[in-house]
Amino acid sequence: MSSSIRPRVVVAFADSAETSLVAEWLVAEGFEPVRRASARAAQEEIQARPYDLLVTDAALTECGALLMASRARRPKTPCVLLDEGTAAIRHDPASALVMRIARPLERAMFTCTVSMAILDGRPLRRSLRKPVSRFEVIVNGVRSELIDVSNEGLRFAMPQGRQAVPPPYFNVRVPLVGVALTVQRMWARSLPGNGRPELWCGAALAGNRPQAEGGWRMFVDTIPASTLPNKT
Repeated sequence: MSSSIRPRVVVAFADSAETSLVAEWLVAEGFEPVRRASARAAQEEIQARPYDLLVTDAALTECGALLMASRARRPKTPCVLLDEGTAAIRHDPASALVMRIARPLERAMFTCTVSMAILDGRPLRRSLRKPVSRFEVIVNGVRSELIDVSNEGLRFAMPQGRQAVPPPYFNVRVPLVGVALTVQRMWARSLPGNGRPELWCGAALAGNRPQAEGGWRMFVDTIPASTLPNKT
């Protein structure tokens, strides 16, 4: 992973208009797109600086060489490849780190795939999740409940309909212990819970001061673990 809080995504397409459109989508989702007009320019970029994902076009001249260069430079960094085909999303049989998206390109499918690819490329969690018993937290001003916690992040449930999906970066506050953090949304989906629909989200700590992250780790260490099984 790069050291930037905003994941860096190298984008190289044959069509400059498509490149600009995809870059706009990435910015809206909290990523940092790095646009390059050719496979050669993209290859120079990935050789020069850290990046978290390569997004490129199967029709791009020297695309194969670019994928090989990316695999050699950062073997565990994923790639999203735009291609023609019948399947909306499929894995490249030659590499589990290459996900192919068929045209026509659709925003929700693309951004979801990018988020999944970056999550797959992250290092393994350094600490185990601790399930908790519906502990109250405030997510962007909305009362929500923790599902589980770790030193690196948390999962929580918020009432469906009271709040849209949180933005790429947002605030979480634990009123009982006075801990407040900035987190990055990694995924979100609707699930039934306690007789009403809930929006479940997973988030990772993002660019907090050491004092705040120290307070979170202390909270993770001291909160009692729940013996009730979670849904996922």
